[in-house]
Amino acid sequence: MTVEGLKWTAAERSDMVETPRSPSPPARNALFASFIVCTRNRAAALETCIRSIETVCGTHAAGRCELIVVDNGSTDDTPERIARMVSASPLAITHLIDTRPGLAAARNTAMARARGGILVFIDDDCQIDTNYLADLERHYASGESGIIRGGRVELGDARDLPFTIKRSNARERLTCDIHPGGFVLGCNMTMHREVALRVGAFDERFGAGTSLQSAEDTDYLLRAYRLGIPIEYVPDMLVFHHHGRRTCLAIERLHRNYSFGNGALCMKHIRTTPWLLRHFCWTVRSAIREVFGGPRFDPVLHLSHWPIVFMNLLGALKFMSLSVAERTTGPVEQRAREQLQR
Repeated sequence: MTVEGLKWTAAERSDMVETPRSPSPPARNALFASFIVCTRNRAAALETCIRSIETVCGTHAAGRCELIVVDNGSTDDTPERIARMVSASPLAITHLIDTRPGLAAARNTAMARARGGILVFIDDDCQIDTNYLADLERHYASGESGIIRGGRVELGDARDLPFTIKRSNARERLTCDIHPGGFVLGCNMTMHREVALRVGAFDERFGAGTSLQSAEDTDYLLRAYRLGIPIEYVPDMLVFHHHGRRTCLAIERLHRNYSFGNGALCMKHIRTTPWLLRHFCWTVRSAIREVFGGPRFDPVLHLSHWPIVFMNLLGALKFMSLSVAERTTGPVEQRAREQLQR
C-alpha cells in the first residue's frame, strides 16, 4: 500500500492487510470534517465528485476540511487522474491506494488516516449540494454528537432509473420496526469521530467487491444501534447520485446484490438482533400475497418480492459458509473479528 508522498513500512503494510483499523484518536489540530471517497475504475465520475467537494469546502468558512480518496485497485487511469487533481486542488487531499478487495476495506483505510472531527462518507458517483457543509454544521452544532446521520439522496441525472435514492422529507430515527437497509444510505453517511471509535471498523466481509456484495453500511448501522447510538435520517444534507443505471435489468441485478447482502446480515446478527428475522417474514408474506395479486416490492421498476426472499436465503447460506471457514483461521484474523465487534 502506498500513500501520496509517503510509503508504509513492511510492518504497517502487514497490519493494514490483516487487521482493519479503527479511526485514530483525535489530533490536537483536528479539522472540522474529513470527506471520505472510495473509488474503483470510475475516473470520470470521481473527478465530478471531487470538484463538488472542493467547491463546497472553498465557499464555507466554518472550519477546515480534508478529502481522503482511496483507490481500491483501479485498473484504468484513476491513479494518474487523482494525482493531477491532488497537485492542482486548493483542498487538502490525501490519496491512498488499497488493493484489498471491497468497499469496507477501503473505508477502513481512509478512517485510519482521517483527522476531521466529523467523518463524511460520499460515494465516488455522487455530487454534494452547495449547502451540504452548512447543513452538516447546523446538525452537529445541536450538541448531540453521539449519533450517525444520513441525508437525502436524489438522482443526479433524470435519465437514470429511480433507485439507490432516498427522497423522504420526514426527519426520523431508526427503530426495530424499520428495516435498516436503505434507512441511511452509505453514499451519504456522517458521524462524529467518537462514534466511529465506539463502533470500530467496517466488517470487511461485506460490501461491493466482496463475496457478500453489499450491506457494509447497514452492518455498521446495526452495530451502532446495538450500542445505543441513535441513527437519524435528515431531509437535507443533500447529495446527487449519478448511478448510471437506465435499464430494468441493471436495477434488478443491483437489487439482488442488496438482497444477498441483507440475507448475510440477518444471519450475522440473528442472535443479537432477532427483529431482523421479523422483517424477513414480512417479506415472505408480501411475496405470497404478490402471487394472488398483491403489490410488487416496487411497481414502477417492476421489482418483485420473490428475488428478495431467494437472495436473502442465499446470502444467509453464504455467510454460514464463511463462518465455518473462519473457524480454521489463525489468531490474527480472530483478533480482527473481535475488533469489528467492539
